[in-house]
Amino acid sequence: MSLRRVTFAVGLALLASGLFHLLVFAIDGGPWEGPVSWRKPTTFGLSFGLTLLTVAWLSGYLRAPRWLLAVFAADCVVEVAGITVQAWRGVPSHFNMETPVNRAIAMMLAAGGFILVVVLLAMTWYAFRGDPAQSPSMRLALRTGFATMVIALASGAVMIARGVTLVNTGHQQSAYQLGGFLKPLHGVSLHGVLVLPAIAWLAARMPWSETTRVRVVATAAAGYGLAMVVALAISLAR
Repeated sequence: MSLRRVTFAVGLALLASGLFHLLVFAIDGGPWEGPVSWRKPTTFGLSFGLTLLTVAWLSGYLRAPRWLLAVFAADCVVEVAGITVQAWRGVPSHFNMETPVNRAIAMMLAAGGFILVVVLLAMTWYAFRGDPAQSPSMRLALRTGFATMVIALASGAVMIARGVTLVNTGHQQSAYQLGGFLKPLHGVSLHGVLVLPAIAWLAARMPWSETTRVRVVATAAAGYGLAMVVALAISLAR
């Protein structure tokens, strides 16, 4: 079985994990928001699963080493597993340094986040380097899509930095409450890498000129950028 097929299977498994925990929430109840809830394994499973499927698909357009995709897939599993374990233990996952076990899992998640940043930045570099064999519309979609991914990574890093700062200054509960203040921006910007190339893929199957396809992708990118600005405004107003 090829690496891409394995990666697709892993992505589907992560999606299934997210849907399973949504069912658990429907049965077990409890709060949706807060540091301890079924929301986290649900949203992380769905988001990481969708992102992994997206990156696996787009890897066919990038001239990137295969090992980048393998590392990304493994890291996605580690991140979702850490979140899921803590949810079933009934304790917060991020910024939780209260016991040696919690500290170890929190540090594992932080290290995994760093690896995700490195791998996705490398893929972004390959997207911007481009492939002469690609159509201009797909090249534009890949570049703008991965640019939104970089914004997602940056917003995630800011949230982690704020949470760790609060923990280190003795404000553990505030870290849980305030650490995720950029979640709307993070969530919206994370999936531009799927939406924009998907639009380019669909445009390529329409009886349009390449100039028209580029305009369609550029318009979609501008609209997605506006959505991110709105998400940022919502984040800062929380």
